[in-house]
Amino acid sequence: ASIVFNYYDQFDAQFIKVLNERAMNGDADSQAVLDALSIEQQNRVNAATENIREVLSKGEPMRMEGAIVKLAKEGKIDEPFLLLLEANADQARAAGATGPAELMMKLKQRAMAEKDKQSASKEIKLLRQLLRETDSNEREKLLEEAFTPKEALIVPGTVANAAKAADGEAPEEEKPMPDVPPPDFINCCKAVLLNFGNLNIDEERGDLSAQIRVIASEAEVVATRIYGKGMTAKEQQDRAWKEQTTSIFDLETLEIEAERRGETAPWANPDGGDELFPGFGPDGKMSIGGS
Repeated sequence: ASIVFNYYDQFDAQFIKVLNERAMNGDADSQAVLDALSIEQQNRVNAATENIREVLSKGEPMRMEGAIVKLAKEGKIDEPFLLLLEANADQARAAGATGPAELMMKLKQRAMAEKDKQSASKEIKLLRQLLRETDSNEREKLLEEAFTPKEALIVPGTVANAAKAADGEAPEEEKPMPDVPPPDFINCCKAVLLNFGNLNIDEERGDLSAQIRVIASEAEVVATRIYGKGMTAKEQQDRAWKEQTTSIFDLETLEIEAERRGETAPWANPDGGDELFPGFGPDGKMSIGGS
């Protein structure tokens, strides 16, 4: 049980599938791990319940939001917390209590926003923002802002720049980089599709897989418009419609083509090492139930 507690966030969906298969074949150790996982999951639900009670005890909406900010900084905003807020909102709505339902959803939105701020990587924040945005035009603006390279200076404290400054020269300029390199966003999408693709989180917009594929299609158009050479906006749109199997994942092909020409794709980020999603690593592994 202590091992499960310490490594809970590293158990991914594929590993759980293997455990279930082995347990069904009579493997007692696998069943013991599954039982321990179930207990830990319940413990986290109980903790989330207590945290929500603490938030609601503040009485006033502004103070409730302040309590959520505090919880986020303490790393206590996790999936059980968000799901319980939504469940409470659904119950209130079903009972005809519109005001409490709206308050719960407002608290959930604030909790998600604060959770985003604590995320290690920008692609995680971007994907969450896109999933919450229902307007395609607004999603396009978010993607353009994230993918567009921005001018920046190399860290001014480098030895090379210090020497240049001493000689009266301007410091070297770093190659313009986007806030979110498209390949990082690609990997984030892949990881979520692999591990969460069958979840139905919005009846109107479809399951998570459908939503991410729409976002991926939109992202490809934006990224190609920014980085593509010799293609008009109309040609890019035509390509997206005609090549129905094309997705943002094909941006990897653009990077390979750039390397063949002896160039580096503007978004390439060989040093990127941030996790892809809360609990995801570069290998696409997913944490379960953790923050």
